[in-house]
Amino acid sequence: MRETIILVHGALMTGKVMAVLGWRMNRCGFRTVIFDYPTRRQSLRENAGLLARFARKLDAERVHLVGHSLGGMVILRALQLEPGMPPGRVLLLGTPVRGSGVAQRLYSRAPGRWLLGACAEGGLLEALPDYVYRRDIGVIAGDLPVGVGHLLGGLGGQHDGTVAVHETWLEGATDSLVVHSSHSTMLLSREVAVQVCNFLQQGCFALRPPAAGRV
Repeated sequence: MRETIILVHGALMTGKVMAVLGWRMNRCGFRTVIFDYPTRRQSLRENAGLLARFARKLDAERVHLVGHSLGGMVILRALQLEPGMPPGRVLLLGTPVRGSGVAQRLYSRAPGRWLLGACAEGGLLEALPDYVYRRDIGVIAGDLPVGVGHLLGGLGGQHDGTVAVHETWLEGATDSLVVHSSHSTMLLSREVAVQVCNFLQQGCFALRPPAAGRV
């Protein structure tokens, strides 16, 4: 059986936003499945537990995990809670591992707290606890400052319109990369897809922008 990728979407989204990336990963030779979860109704810990159970039920010896934004935090929390999850590499796309300044701004007002829901506390508002994951983890951040988050404030330095590059820094990451993409468009980016494919196959990003290939 082909190696399997679980794609995990971000806050206030559904699994449909991962469809293009999933299609490209299929063309790269992987089997892909989407983990769809309620970002507003359940906490980061609860969704991490759901992901761990979802991964264990797959008929695959090797399961890679690719998360966008909050989805990356769900992945890391699942690995902390369930170290016995199937082996595989991890890719974080625009994930505010160090906490999200934009989410903190939103959460300071009642409408923002309602909008973010349960995913904020223990999730977007603070950094994840340091942890030794013992697996290859790649981090991709964007530096195209286009997005609603840019209007809300709370961002500094390079950012993708929603998440600052420094917020994506992860202790112990195997490799990291900054692409010229916004927070949302990185899911549609051919360059990002090729780099994801390269990391999942080789354990590192390509040193130069790679040829698109079949992705």
